[in-house]
Amino acid sequence: MTKIIQVLSLMAILLLSVTVTSNLVDTSFAVKSKGTPNSVTGSDKVCGDRLCSEVQKESKTETKKKEEIKSEKKAQEKIKAEAAKSEIQKDPTESHEEEAKEYAEKRLQEPVWKTISRTITSDTDPGKGHEMHQLAILLPPGKTIYKGHLTYSASENVQLVSLHGPLKKGEDKGQLFWTLDGMTKYGLTLVDQKSDSGIWTFSGKALAIHSMNSEPFTVTYSVTYKEMIPSKKIYSESMTSMSSPALGHEGHNIAMILPPSDEFYRGRVTFVASEPVQFVSLTGPLGPGDNKGQPTWTMDGKTKYGFTFIKADKTSGTWEFSGNGIAFHSMNKKPFTISYTVTLESIPK
Repeated sequence: MTKIIQVLSLMAILLLSVTVTSNLVDTSFAVKSKGTPNSVTGSDKVCGDRLCSEVQKESKTETKKKEEIKSEKKAQEKIKAEAAKSEIQKDPTESHEEEAKEYAEKRLQEPVWKTISRTITSDTDPGKGHEMHQLAILLPPGKTIYKGHLTYSASENVQLVSLHGPLKKGEDKGQLFWTLDGMTKYGLTLVDQKSDSGIWTFSGKALAIHSMNSEPFTVTYSVTYKEMIPSKKIYSESMTSMSSPALGHEGHNIAMILPPSDEFYRGRVTFVASEPVQFVSLTGPLGPGDNKGQPTWTMDGKTKYGFTFIKADKTSGTWEFSGNGIAFHSMNKKPFTISYTVTLESIPK
C-alpha cells in the first residue's frame, strides 16, 4: 500500500513539472511576439520573416541608391541640354566654310612641292606685240607666286619666260613687259639659252616657254614648284635705280632689293632690267681688320660689308643668293628700271 502511494505521488510531481515547463515556453514566445526585449530571447521586433531593424536598414540603402540614380540622370540631362543648345547656336554651313578657308590659307602659307610632267604644243602668243610668236604656258599668271625648277626638251630653240608684277604706272619704262589688254602689264623675263633643251630655276607670277617663230613647237617638260601667297619674304615688284650711296661708287646706279642689315638672307631672285646689270651681294658688317685686301662696300667709311660683285651684264635671269643685302648695279649714271620676284627662305636659328 505504501508503495502504491509513493508511485502516485511521483507521478503527480512529474505532471506538475511538465505543466510548469509548458507555461514557461508559451510565455517566452508570447513575449518575443510583442517585440519586448527580455532576458530569455534578447531579440528585437519581428517584421514578417526578418527583424524590423534589418528591414529599415535595407530600406534606407535602397532610398539612397534611388536618390543617387536620380541625381546622375539629372546631370546627364543637363549635359545633353547644354550640348543641344551649343549645336543650335552653331551654324554648320559657316563652320565648314570657315574651316575650308583656314585650310586653304594654311596650305598656301606652308606650301608643298608639286610636280607636273607632260608634252604640249605651243599656241599663238596672246600678248600684245607678240602676235607672230608662239607660247606654251606652263604655270598661268594669278595672285600667287611660283618658285621652282624646270627641265625641258623642245622641237626647236626656245626662250624661257617668267612674269613679275603687275607693274604700276610708269614702271614699264625701258624694260620688256607682257600684257593681254594693254592695261595690266607684267615685267617680262625672257631668257634665251640658245638651245632646244635645258634646265632653269625660276620665281615669278607665271612660267612659259616662248619662240620667236610663228609655227607651233612641241615641248616635253617637268616642272617642280611651290605656289605661295605674297608676303614680306615673297614678293613681285618693280623699281627704278638711284645713284649709289657707297663711297667710291658715286657715278654708278644701284637698285637695292634687300638693304644691308644684321639679318642674313638666303633665296632666289628672277629679274628683267632695262639694260644689262651686275649682281651685288653684301656680307657683314665686318669686324675690325676683317677687310684686309678684299673689296668692301660702305656708306660712311666705318660700317663695312664684304662686296660680292657678279659682272654678268644681263637684262634677264635668275640668281640664287645669300648675304646681308642684295642689289642690282649699273656702271652708268642714268637710272635703270628693273622688275623682279624675290623668294626668301627661312634660315634655321
